[in-house]
Amino acid sequence: MDQPAHPDHACGHDRAGLVARAERLCRERGLLFTPLRQRTLEVIAGETRPLGAYDIAERLSLPGRRVAAVSVYRALDFLTENGLVHRLASRNAFVPCDHSHSGGESAVFLICRACGAVDETTSAEIERGLNRTLARAGFRPASRIVEIEGECGACQEREGAEG
Repeated sequence: MDQPAHPDHACGHDRAGLVARAERLCRERGLLFTPLRQRTLEVIAGETRPLGAYDIAERLSLPGRRVAAVSVYRALDFLTENGLVHRLASRNAFVPCDHSHSGGESAVFLICRACGAVDETTSAEIERGLNRTLARAGFRPASRIVEIEGECGACQEREGAEG
């Protein structure tokens, strides 16, 4: 069954819920959820648009105490590997993962070129087609992320009202 895209991309994310999920996952897997990993996740979850590592480092830095981008990249690697954030290759930026994916399930991102908003969804139809394509090619993917660029409904409505 397809999961619909989030209807209101400007609402942000459930930061406390994402952190609680990360803490639970780390506890179950015996992983360390360091303060930097937590703060990185909180910064990403606090935004409505994807963030790059340097943007995250800037938000984490304090006057006279800069957080190095390499440290942020390490935290992002951890968060990505554990399904807590997704990397959007087309933007070289990161968004939080608001839900757990079942094994082998693809994430589909709808990226608005007009306002920069990103909605995450899943699609059984895309999943079936992708599975057939991968089987025919004898290919085993390391990740299954589909990025679709276009214009969101809100921007289309705004454009229609202006035009």
